[in-house]
Amino acid sequence: MDPFTMVVLIVLIVFGSKMLTRKQQFKNLPRDEELLAELDHLRERVAILEEIVTDEKFQLQRDLNRLEREG
Repeated sequence: MDPFTMVVLIVLIVFGSKMLTRKQQFKNLPRDEELLAELDHLRERVAILEEIVTDEKFQLQRDLNRLEREG
């Protein structure tokens, strides 16, 4: 086998293995649907937390707790 052919084969093997590695990395990434579903779930949780924090009872309880600590 002449040296030029051997160099070409080595380069092809190296690039082929790198392409397979990249393909595996991209295969393991979450899909758009999964990310959108998680985003929707997080939006719902934030909305619930906003309701709790802006609720008058929560504010009143927080003020009472603060007054108990101070006095």
